[in-house]
Amino acid sequence: MTQKSPTRSNPKPLPSATSPPRSIQPILSAPKKLMQWLPDYPSAVVFGSIGVMILGLAIDSLWMGLLGAFVALLASVKTIWPSWNQLWKELVPSPWRAVIVAFVGIMASGIGLLVLSGSNQQATRSIQVNWDAVGALGEIVGAVGQILIALLAVYVAWQQYVISKDLTMQQNIITQQQTIDAYFQGVSELALNEEGLLEDWPQERAFAEGRTAAIFSSVDAAGKAKIIRFLSQSRLLTPLKRDRRLGRPILDGQGGYAEDRAYGTRVIDLGVMLACADLSGNDLRWTEMSDANLVKANLSNCDLVKANLARSILYEANLSGADLKGAQFFYGTAEQATPRSRTQPPDYTTGKCTGAVIENADLTNVQRLSEAQRYYCCAWGGEKTRGTIPGGCDGIPNKLGR
Repeated sequence: MTQKSPTRSNPKPLPSATSPPRSIQPILSAPKKLMQWLPDYPSAVVFGSIGVMILGLAIDSLWMGLLGAFVALLASVKTIWPSWNQLWKELVPSPWRAVIVAFVGIMASGIGLLVLSGSNQQATRSIQVNWDAVGALGEIVGAVGQILIALLAVYVAWQQYVISKDLTMQQNIITQQQTIDAYFQGVSELALNEEGLLEDWPQERAFAEGRTAAIFSSVDAAGKAKIIRFLSQSRLLTPLKRDRRLGRPILDGQGGYAEDRAYGTRVIDLGVMLACADLSGNDLRWTEMSDANLVKANLSNCDLVKANLARSILYEANLSGADLKGAQFFYGTAEQATPRSRTQPPDYTTGKCTGAVIENADLTNVQRLSEAQRYYCCAWGGEKTRGTIPGGCDGIPNKLGR
C-alpha cells in the first residue's frame, strides 16, 4: 500500500507593517458611500468626517484618523470646487492673488517642516504629536490671521472706493445729460417765437453763442458731439438767407429756410469754440462744421460721413482713423478749389477760397477717402499731411509749396 504523502499547506502571508488590519477594511470602503451622499448632504458628510477624525485621535487609531481627515478634505474640495474660480475672482483682487498664494505656500511649508521635525516622539503611540510644532503652528496661525484681517480690511476699503467711483461716474453722466437737455430747451426757447418760427435778433444770437461756448467747456467728447448734432439738424449752424431790412430768415417755399452760403447769417457761429477740442470716437455724420476753427482738434476715429468741413481750419488736426465718406472739404472741383483766405471772398461756383485748411493734419488710416478728397488733401496739406495719406500722393502736385 502506498502511503499518502502529507500535503503541504501554503503558509499564510504575514500582514505587512504598512497594510491596514482586516478589521478596519470595511471602514476604508466608507469613502465611496460617503461620496454618494455628498451631493445631497454635503454638510453632514464634512462634519461627520471631522467627527471620525477626532474619534480616531481620541482612541489612538491611526487609520480612523486618516480616514476622517481624507474624507473631510475630499468632500470639502468637491463641494467648493464648482464655485471656487468665481469666488476667487470675486473676493480677491487681481494684484493680490499671487501674494495670497505665496502666503499660503509659506504657511503650508512651515507647518510641514514643524510637524516633521522629529522632536518629542513617543514610540508607544501610533500617532505622534509634536507639541512644540503645535505651539509654533498656533503662533503662525495667529500671525497669518492678523495679516488676513488686515488684507480683508484693505479689500473692503478698495471695494468701497470702486463702488463710490462707479456711482460718481454714473452721477456725472446723469448730471451732464440734464445739463445738455436744459441747454437744448433754452436755445429752442431763445430762437423761436410764440408761433414756432425762427426769430433770432442779434442779442439773442449772442446769448445763444454764449450758452454754447459755456456748455462746450463743461461736457466731454460725447456731450460735445450731441450738441453739434442737435445744432446741425436744427439748422442753427447753417448760414441762412436773410432779408436786408430786419435780418429775418427767409423761407424757401418748401417748408424750410433758404440757405445762403455766400452772404447768409448763422444763428450760432461756432468760431473758435472747438479749437483743441477732443471729439474722438464720436458720431458726427451729416454735421455742419463749415467755417469752424478746429485747430489741433482731435477727430480721430470719428464718423464724418457727409460732414461739411468746407472752409474749416483743420491745422494740425488729428483725423486718423476717421470715416470720410462724402465729407465735404471744398466746393467746386478738386483741381480748382483752394483753401480759405483772410483777404479774398469765397467763390462757391469755382471752389476758390472754399476749401478747408488742412496743413499738417494727420490723415493716417482714414477710411473711404475719395479721389477728389485725396487730390485736395495732397495738393494743400503740405509735406507732413502728404506723408500720412493712405495710398500716397504720387502724381499730385504740392500746391502749398511747403
